[in-house]
Amino acid sequence: MRLLMLTSRTKAILTIPTRTSSRSLSTLSRKPNSNPNFSFSIVFRWESVSSQSSWSFLHRSPGFAVPKCVSSISSSAASTVEWNDAVTGSEIGGVVGLEEEDEINEASTTSIPVRAYFFSTSVDLRSLVEQNKQNFIPPSSRMTNYVVLRFGDLKPDPNGLGSSLGGNDCCYMVVFQYGSIVLFNVRDHEVDGYLKIVERHSSGLLPEMRKDEYEVREKPTLSTWMQGGLDYIMLQYLNIDGIRTIGSVLGQSIALDYYVRQVDGMVAEFTDINRGMEKTGTFTMERKKLFQLVGKANSNLADVILKLGLFERSDIAWKDAKYAQIWEYLRDEFELTQRFASLDFKLKFVEHNIRFLQEILQNRKSDFLEWLIIILIGAEILISVYDIAHKSSITSL
Repeated sequence: MRLLMLTSRTKAILTIPTRTSSRSLSTLSRKPNSNPNFSFSIVFRWESVSSQSSWSFLHRSPGFAVPKCVSSISSSAASTVEWNDAVTGSEIGGVVGLEEEDEINEASTTSIPVRAYFFSTSVDLRSLVEQNKQNFIPPSSRMTNYVVLRFGDLKPDPNGLGSSLGGNDCCYMVVFQYGSIVLFNVRDHEVDGYLKIVERHSSGLLPEMRKDEYEVREKPTLSTWMQGGLDYIMLQYLNIDGIRTIGSVLGQSIALDYYVRQVDGMVAEFTDINRGMEKTGTFTMERKKLFQLVGKANSNLADVILKLGLFERSDIAWKDAKYAQIWEYLRDEFELTQRFASLDFKLKFVEHNIRFLQEILQNRKSDFLEWLIIILIGAEILISVYDIAHKSSITSL
């Protein structure tokens, strides 16, 4: 028995003496191979049966090509064995193709839709919990700016890894105090019903609702805890801590999008003012309007830092490295740090323009007061001159 290393599509000539039943093989004469890095191994046994012989394969590696052997051996002379071209995997059978493997992987993966909404600037979480006590899930951390509600019955996970959402009618809703709502495993036609539950406890409703969509994929056979992709994240399983972690990042992202658009509107307004000043050399903004813009810029910055908690790390991420990995990946995916840096830069531009316009208005006010003083002094001089003239006329009489 011998072990040979052969290359794909190899044609070899073997000279085999026929004196004994146990044969030894001579050195192979090989042709150059188009793919020298591809190789496979076979173990075979030589059986001599009078004048004809056959190759009996003991082992073959799955997924590799196996050569055909045609032999014709004489009992008195050396025989020539010719190896023909490689046989494809479909001829030998028992090989699982790449397409079949993909189908198996897809069958073990379940998709969970995630939708984030922002339609108000404040939500009364206490009253929301009071009216939905049966759906409320107690918090597992110190974070008090959001609540988690579960609707429907959750089936037990057969893998024992945690409560899996895949293949369940159960859905979750994460509601944040600053107005964001994140829905997990909710169908399209059911979204409005869940949003109305929160709308009853909301204030500062926006004229236009912001919306974002994402996807979580569950794959118990995943070799790592998580794997990122284009507009989705793949996990071994999704439980309540994963929902809280993912929901916190998506809630911040959709709210930050609203505030970025607010600041963009202020930037556009100041851009128009600057263009008008470029043409006319002056501007007509009232002091009250300018103060309103100052208040709007400051309140937006305060909301982003304080309400959204953009720079506060999730308590769940602090406790467990697995959820810290999810938290950091999603913040990277949604570019929260870069978007806040862009927002901060725009607010500095607005602040610079506000300061410039305030100085102009202050100068205008100073000029007005100066002219008013000049007029009053001039009027006093005229009155004094008139009195002197009037007394002189009386004296002369």
